Amino acid sequence: MHISDLHEPVMLDRCIELLAPAIENRDAIMIDCTLGLGGHTESFLNRFPNLRVIGLDRDPNALELAKQRLASFGDRVTFCHVVYDQIEETLAELGVREVDAILMDLGVSSMQLDEKDRGFAYSYPAPLDMRMDNSQGMTAADVVNTYDEPELVKIFKEFGEERFARQIARAIVAERKSEAFATSTQLAGLIVKVVPFIPGKSSGHPAKRVFQALRIEVNGELDALSSAVPQALDALRVGGRILVLSYQSLEDRIVKRALGAASVSSAPLDMPIELPEHAPTLRLVVRGAEQASDQEISANPRSASVRLRAAEKIRQAA
Repeated sequence: MHISDLHEPVMLDRCIELLAPAIENRDAIMIDCTLGLGGHTESFLNRFPNLRVIGLDRDPNALELAKQRLASFGDRVTFCHVVYDQIEETLAELGVREVDAILMDLGVSSMQLDEKDRGFAYSYPAPLDMRMDNSQGMTAADVVNTYDEPELVKIFKEFGEERFARQIARAIVAERKSEAFATSTQLAGLIVKVVPFIPGKSSGHPAKRVFQALRIEVNGELDALSSAVPQALDALRVGGRILVLSYQSLEDRIVKRALGAASVSSAPLDMPIELPEHAPTLRLVVRGAEQASDQEISANPRSASVRLRAAEKIRQAA
């Protein structure tokens, strides 16, 4: 199987269309904050011959595959094994002052979901891991086996928006007294017993929200995103563009608020005039959040939940 068969880039044509004004007809630099298997980056490099890409990813396995896929582009790609909340220090190390475009394709990748030993999926037995970088940090098993009941309730509610958070947490704490949780199916099996599930009426597998919450907690995803977006906006040149693909409401809310706040005046409501430093620094280039077409969803079901937001930098922050 070819690397390109492992991942279908989401909303690829629209990403190219929206970022093109910032990178065409110039020696441009783009940051791909979530390089993954390099699908988006490969298409951008093919389309824009003067483009260079700085590819960031926390998953060393994905980086190695991306290096193979993008080898023909030589030094037009710089590979960085970092989390995307390290944009500022990464650019400083590379001696890059500003960039023309930034792409963020958030969430877990198709490859990570499909790798059975990573523990992201609840449909087959795997170690309860869920680390995007499996060389460091705590695992999902550490969380479910060591967090107390109130802590579990908190992350299931906040990161999974799970209505049955309290019942699930109580059942986990009771179950682990006799046997620690070690596999994804072991945890999913317990959740199925706790959460009411009506085939055809319930939205998705009963374990879906808990697994999302554990993944976010293990990888610190929302904290990383909250830190990364302001760094990304600072790194853009005036006229540069940022595009973010989110796959669940918690991510999209962070992006929506950050881009929205920078696209309106920051002047106090009672101020009679707007000073230059209060003027917006961004212009939104799509209205609201765009979704994948029915045709794309049919061809690539994992695009069903995507929300695309994009903006152009129109002024340097004071």
